[in-house]
Amino acid sequence: MTKTIGLICGSLRKDSYNRIIAKSFTDLDDSHQFHWIEINDLPLYNEDLEISGIPETVTSFKSAVQDVDGIIIVSPEYNSGIPGVLKNALDWASRPRDSSVLSRKPVGLIGATPGGLGTAFAQMQIRQILEAMQVHVLPFQKVLISQVHKKIDSDQKVLTDEQTKRYLQQYLHQFIHWIDHTPALD
Repeated sequence: MTKTIGLICGSLRKDSYNRIIAKSFTDLDDSHQFHWIEINDLPLYNEDLEISGIPETVTSFKSAVQDVDGIIIVSPEYNSGIPGVLKNALDWASRPRDSSVLSRKPVGLIGATPGGLGTAFAQMQIRQILEAMQVHVLPFQKVLISQVHKKIDSDQKVLTDEQTKRYLQQYLHQFIHWIDHTPALD
């Protein structure tokens, strides 16, 4: 059965390495639908905004999250941690707590960096945040793409490394299979 997968990039840069990696899913798989869930226009989370009226950008973001079968977050690591803009988006998605659009949603994590450690520290933090929000995070699978600048064509904005492409295809297959076997999202 065709799944609709939301793609969230933890970087705001138009041609970020992580956006290129996320875009590669649309090139590697045509049997599922992929929808970008943008986070760049979200205001900083502030409970006063919830009280006075949720901004339209937040409402649209939450609807996009709710309308997909699962989400793959592809994020860089900034100073050994989660990018602030991604943390802000997760905070908005978690509110209000009793009706969070991410609660029990299947989520996969991927990260790419020019460095040698991948995005291990950021992914640990993201996983911790998502688990606190009662999100179903794909277990046991970590995609830590190091030396990403050597695996893409920066001019064409595409992933060129065949081994990484195969790994991402395998990850996507596992993620889709896992969505099918994740407890009901009631």
